[in-house]
Amino acid sequence: MQTIILGDGHLGWAVAAAAAERGQRTPVLGRPASIRHDPAAFTGVDLVIDATRGDAVAGNIEVALDGGVRRFVIATTGWSGDLERVGSALRAHGASAVAAANFSLGVAVFARLVDAAAESFGAVEGFDPFVLEWHRRGKVDRPSGTALGLAARLVEHHPGLTGPDDVETVSIRAGSSPGMHLISFDAPGETIELRHTARDRSAYAAGILAASDWLLRASRSPGIHPFDAVVDELLARRAAAA
Repeated sequence: MQTIILGDGHLGWAVAAAAAERGQRTPVLGRPASIRHDPAAFTGVDLVIDATRGDAVAGNIEVALDGGVRRFVIATTGWSGDLERVGSALRAHGASAVAAANFSLGVAVFARLVDAAAESFGAVEGFDPFVLEWHRRGKVDRPSGTALGLAARLVEHHPGLTGPDDVETVSIRAGSSPGMHLISFDAPGETIELRHTARDRSAYAAGILAASDWLLRASRSPGIHPFDAVVDELLARRAAAA
C-alpha cells in the first residue's frame, strides 16, 4: 500500500519518521511550484495524509481524487469553511477520510475525561469551566481546533452551558510549545484542572498512522469520519485482547 504525505513541515516529517520506524517509506511532497499538485503524482497511491495548510486542503483533496486516491487522513486545521466542499467531493468519488483537529491518542482519551468531568461538575453549584491552550508562536489559528473542540464538548455535556460563548477560551502563542490544553473547573474555594501536554509531534504522528491503518484495514463509507471512530475500534480491540 503506497502512502504519500502532503506537507513538508514539522508534522509531515514527524509522520514520515514514525512510518519509517514501522519499515514503511512514505514520500513527502512540499508545496507545488504551480497552484496545485499534478494529478499524475498520485498514480498508484492508496492513501494521502494532508499535513499542509487550511487554505490548501480542499484543492489537495480534489486533485488527489482526480489522481485516483480514495483514502485520506486530513491532519490540517483551519479548513472548516471548506468542510462541505471536501465532504461532497469525497462522497462523489466514493472516497473516505478521517479528519481531526488533533490526532493525539492521548487527546482523544483526554476528551472523554472532559465529557465526564463536564457532566459531574455541571451537577454541582459554583464551578465555572474554562479552556486555556498554549502553542508555539508561529501557529496561525487561535483558538486551536483542539481547544474549540474541547469547548464544544463542555457545552454538550454540561447542563449549565448553552453555547460556546458560555466557555471562556484563552489562547497563548509564544515560544515553541507543540501544544498544551488545560480544562479547569473553578469555584470560590477550590480549582480542578485537567491538562494535556504534548512533548513533541510523535504523539500526533502515532494517531495519524492509526487512522491510516483504520482506513486501509476495511472498506469505509464515503465521506468524512471522525477520529473517535478510530479510537473506538482501538479501545474495543485492546479490551478484547485483555
